[in-house]
Amino acid sequence: MCEDKKTDSKSPEKCQKEVEKLTERLEELENEIQKKEEEIKEYTSHLQRLQADFDNYKKQMEKQEIELIKNANEKLILKLLDVYEDLERAIENQDSSVDGLEVIYRKFRDTLTKEGLSEIPAEGEKFDPFLHEAVMVEDHDGYEDGVIIEELSRGYKLNDRIIKHSIVKVCKKS
Repeated sequence: MCEDKKTDSKSPEKCQKEVEKLTERLEELENEIQKKEEEIKEYTSHLQRLQADFDNYKKQMEKQEIELIKNANEKLILKLLDVYEDLERAIENQDSSVDGLEVIYRKFRDTLTKEGLSEIPAEGEKFDPFLHEAVMVEDHDGYEDGVIIEELSRGYKLNDRIIKHSIVKVCKKS
C-alpha cells in the first residue's frame, strides 16, 4: 500500500492505480452483495408463497376430510330410504290408530333426522331443477305456472347436500 512513509518507494501514480484497482474491486464486491441480497429476497418471497400454498392445501384437506366424514353415511341412508318410505306407506294404509309399527316409524324417522337427513319440500312450491325432477306437466287452474302440483316421490337432503331429488308434476300454462 502507498503510505506517507519516506521509505516507500512507490510513486504517486502507482499509488493512484492501486487505489483505482481497489476501488473497482470494492464496486465489484458491492455489486455482488447487491445481487446476493436480491437473490435472498427472491428466495424468501418464493418460500413465503410456498408456505402460503401449503397452508391453503392443509386447510382444503381438512375441509374435505370434514365433508367426507359428514357425508360418510350417504350410501347407507340412501338404502334405508326405501325401507323408510315403505314403512310410511304401510302406516298410511293400516286400520288401527297407534301401534308398534307407528312407534318404529317415528323412531326411524328421528334417527335419520339426527344423522342430517331432511325432506325437500315440493307440493305447492316453485319448481327448482336443483331440488326437483319434473316427470309430468299439466295445465291446472288452481296453480300458477311453474308451481309443483303433486309430489310423486319425496326428495331428501343429507346435511344440505341433495341425495335424492323430488319427483314431481309441475303446472305448465299453455
